[in-house]
Amino acid sequence: MLKLFLPEVYVGSIFHISPDFLKKRRIKGIITDLDNTLVEWDRPNATPKLMEWFNMMEKSGIKVTIVSNNNEKRVRLFSEPLGIPFISEAKKPMRRAFHKALASMGLSKDEVVVIGDQLLTDVLGGNRSGFKTILVVPVSSTDGFWTRLNRKIERKILSTLKRKGMLKWEE
Repeated sequence: MLKLFLPEVYVGSIFHISPDFLKKRRIKGIITDLDNTLVEWDRPNATPKLMEWFNMMEKSGIKVTIVSNNNEKRVRLFSEPLGIPFISEAKKPMRRAFHKALASMGLSKDEVVVIGDQLLTDVLGGNRSGFKTILVVPVSSTDGFWTRLNRKIERKILSTLKRKGMLKWEE
C-alpha cells in the first residue's frame, strides 16, 4: 500500500528534468500537473523559462499533456496559448484522466511519466495507473485550502516512508 505513494524519482523542480534524462529512461511522453508543479497555483501564464522547457521537450519529440484537478477555465487559459493539450477537472488520483491523456498521446504506459508536486493526487494516481512517477518540490510555498490539507497528510506519509527506509532521497 505505501509503495503507491512512492515516486520513482524526486527532483527540485521541473527544470531538473531534461530530454536526455527522459530518453535514458525511454520516456516519450509527460503527463504533468499544472499548479505548483509548472507554475505557482495563482500564476495565470507560463514563465519564459517554462516556455523554453516546453520548447525543448517538443524539439526532442517528447509529448506533454497537462492533467489538472483545477477548473477548465484556469487550465485552458494557461494551456491554449502554449498549444499544450490538457485535461481539466481530472479528479486525480482517479485513473480516468491519466488513461485519457495516454490515449491522446498514442504511447504506451512504459513510455510516459507522470510529474507532479503532490503524493495524494499525482504520485498516487500515476502509480495506481501503472506509470513511472516523478515528484517535484512545489513551486510555491503557499497552497489553496484542500492542498494545504493534503500536504499535512503527505508529511505523515513521507515520515512513515522514511522510518521504514523506503525513501531514496532526503527531504
